[in-house]
Amino acid sequence: MFTTFSQALEFLYATLPMYQRVGATAFKKDLTNTLALCRELNNPHQQFKSVHVAGTNGKGSSAHLLASILQEAGYKTGLYTSPHLKSFTERIKINGREVPEEFVVDFVNRLQPTLNLVKPSFFETTVAMAFDYFARQQVDVAVIEVGLGGRLDSTNVITPVVSLITNIGFDHTDMLGDTLEQIAFEKAGIIKHGVPVVISERQTETTPVFQEKVNACNAQLIFAQDEYQIIPESQAYRVLQSGKVRFENLSLQLGGRYQQKNLHGVLATVDQLISKEFTVHDAAIRAGIENVLVNTGLKGRWQILGTKPLIICDTAHNAEGMKEVIGQIMAMPFNELYFVLGLVKDKDHHALLSLLPAGAHYFFCQASIPRALAAHELAGKAQAYGLKGEVIADVNQAIAFAKQMAQAEDLVFIGGSTFVVAEINGL
Repeated sequence: MFTTFSQALEFLYATLPMYQRVGATAFKKDLTNTLALCRELNNPHQQFKSVHVAGTNGKGSSAHLLASILQEAGYKTGLYTSPHLKSFTERIKINGREVPEEFVVDFVNRLQPTLNLVKPSFFETTVAMAFDYFARQQVDVAVIEVGLGGRLDSTNVITPVVSLITNIGFDHTDMLGDTLEQIAFEKAGIIKHGVPVVISERQTETTPVFQEKVNACNAQLIFAQDEYQIIPESQAYRVLQSGKVRFENLSLQLGGRYQQKNLHGVLATVDQLISKEFTVHDAAIRAGIENVLVNTGLKGRWQILGTKPLIICDTAHNAEGMKEVIGQIMAMPFNELYFVLGLVKDKDHHALLSLLPAGAHYFFCQASIPRALAAHELAGKAQAYGLKGEVIADVNQAIAFAKQMAQAEDLVFIGGSTFVVAEINGL
């Protein structure tokens, strides 16, 4: 019997394989364990309405935006996302409030015999925990972010009101396939019979995959970019729907330029919720988008940590995401550019490193997880791309050195891996 949160968490980390720490060995390729846990909990995932969000990049931001909008519309809104940056309880929220530590302890105590018997992964257990919490708290709706892929992801036991797939890129290719079509097939696995699915970004390679799946499921397919046009104007956006102005001067609190791609899908998903008798007025949509950080506590997406020098972190960790980030960095004014960079072992290092500017000064580091690529190994790989700098393994020591070296008009970027961002002191 566990009496403290730290004891319960230690049990989860010690006995259940965790993908974020050890990689593919923790990935269970079926839903058997999740269904077993849900049966033990009286099938909580069937006791609330949900929105399911998958994709390679942007699914976390999109999930937070949707949750914020639904919260502003007056709904008691659950939000399940992964991984967490600072605290385990970030994964499970209702109206922006993290799950109480006491609930985590109670859940582990109640389920410990089943956990010992079923031996689920860490992720399978956290999914069941989220569903149990949302059901017990009687949420009106929960926004559920896929962990990895879609078809075989633990979250895929739900039947949502609407599904959203953000974009398809090359990530987790060792498990999802090495073509966009194969990866899209896995993501399309969240599409359910009769449930509309919104696709944020139309891509030539993936469109036939989604079309075939919705035909088989007798579901509606909505390409968000066909519905919405997002036009940047100074520090805000004009939003057109079917050629007509829907929003003027819409401020997107999330700073990355790539967020406007997510906005298409979020808005089209809200339209589908409205068609399913959710009441979401434009004022709530605007407030949800403009107050997403306050409402949900989202961290690490183009987050400004300091000025003079400008210090920015971002959790982009694959080629598509990093390309967007680098494009925004290079469009900004600065004298010198410093990178605090760390990667994990199981990414396409060539795809990432080939995108990075050779003119920057690098501090090569590594997060404190088994999956982290050793800082000295990263530095060796980076040399082949003309990337030079120092090896300082500890993330925060590397940041301190970068701050020391940078002048007021310089820019310091911290990233390459979600887990590097997670270790930033004070985030």
